[in-house]
Amino acid sequence: MPVVVAVLCAAVLHATWNALVKPAADRLALLAVMGVASTAGCLALIPVVPVPARGSWLALGASVVLHFAYNLLLIGSYRDGDFNQVYPLARGSAPPLVALGAVLVAGEHLTPLQTAGLATLSGGLLLLALGGRMASRRAVLLALATGCAIATYTVVDGVGVRASGSAAGYAAWLFALGGLTAPTLRVVLAASGRPLARVPRALVVRGAVAAALSVTAYGLVLWAQTRGALAVVAALRETSVVFAGAIGALQFGEELPVRRIAAGVVVSGGAAILALG
Repeated sequence: MPVVVAVLCAAVLHATWNALVKPAADRLALLAVMGVASTAGCLALIPVVPVPARGSWLALGASVVLHFAYNLLLIGSYRDGDFNQVYPLARGSAPPLVALGAVLVAGEHLTPLQTAGLATLSGGLLLLALGGRMASRRAVLLALATGCAIATYTVVDGVGVRASGSAAGYAAWLFALGGLTAPTLRVVLAASGRPLARVPRALVVRGAVAAALSVTAYGLVLWAQTRGALAVVAALRETSVVFAGAIGALQFGEELPVRRIAAGVVVSGGAAILALG
């Protein structure tokens, strides 16, 4: 499967599972269900996929912590801001940071055409996020912090999966370990006085579906990172905002004015330039 096709498929899946998280009354419970489901599924995969090479385990452990922080920031962002604003702001701030991290950590360099594509795509993402009614300062800061977390775990996983010798093995262990963090947090909150309510069946189903989409999406990204530049993969992945915009309008009744449509066209143009580069 070509890298571009894999990452675009991941973008669709990523926007979809984020849209499943947004309307949940108890997003922490939903993420806990996702954690249990992803852990169970990936534990079943571990016996049939290669064990990641020893040189990747430090990155693997760091990534688990970073994904945990990302989930917490995502919950806060969605609590205080609109899906159609928070999502592109978080995702749009990540690609330039990934490009910088890839240069500093992985020694990668973009071609002039790839740099132009990255700049175009990132500009479209920020235009998509910053127009219209502004979110609260807290929501904006949380979204930007989410973007920093995304960029950091993207670079860490890019280095880790390349050292692992197996994208499937790295992904299975990452989700098997990382999926334990959300349920653990929920138990800790319960012990500190927050009631641990019984999770409704509908939320369990939603969480299981979201988990399957999330694991598949990031598995495709990890595979692509073994074959393409980290900054290019990260930027193409963020075309998910185009799909998220449509979901926000159709599912949540959020406004989708001409400006946002135009920004989506800019994002798509930047992705096309990256693909050509």
